[in-house]
Amino acid sequence: METKEKSAVKHKTVSIKRTFNLPVETVWKAWTEPEAYKKWWGPHAYTCTYCKIDLNVGGKYVSNMKSKDGKEMFGTGTYKEIVLNKKLLMTDNFSDEKGNIIDPPKEMKGDWSKELIITVELQDKNGKTDFSLTHEGLPVEMHDDCTEGWNESLDKLESKLK
Repeated sequence: METKEKSAVKHKTVSIKRTFNLPVETVWKAWTEPEAYKKWWGPHAYTCTYCKIDLNVGGKYVSNMKSKDGKEMFGTGTYKEIVLNKKLLMTDNFSDEKGNIIDPPKEMKGDWSKELIITVELQDKNGKTDFSLTHEGLPVEMHDDCTEGWNESLDKLESKLK
C-alpha cells in the first residue's frame, strides 16, 4: 500500500519592509481613507473602484480589485487594533460586494485559512516612513504571487500618493 506524506506547512506569511519617501500621515491615509485607498490598492493590472472603511476597532472594511477585463474580486476584514499613524491589525477574507465572507475564488490555489491577519506598522524617519507589512495565513502555493501583488500595490501607493 502506498502512502503519501503531506507537507506539514500549509500556510506562510508575507513580510515586507520598505521606506516610503512619504510622510507617515500620507501612508496612514492611504490605508484608512477610501479615496486615497482606491488610488493604489491592487497589483498593476488592477484598479480599486470600491472601498468602504469603518476605522474603529470592530469596524469593517470592504474593497475590490477590478481587472482590465472587468472581473472583480472583493475582500473584507475587521479592525482588531488601531494606533493612529502607527499600526493597523485587521482580519482579511474574500467577500462579496456587500462584505459577506465567501470561499476563495477557484483560481486562488491552496488551502486558505478561514481568516488571515494583516498587520501594518509605520514609523516616522525624518519625514519618510519606515513601513512593515505582514500577511499571515496564506497558502504556501500563493505566497510568491501574494508577495508580488503586495509589492506592486505598494509601488502604486508610493507613486500615486506623492
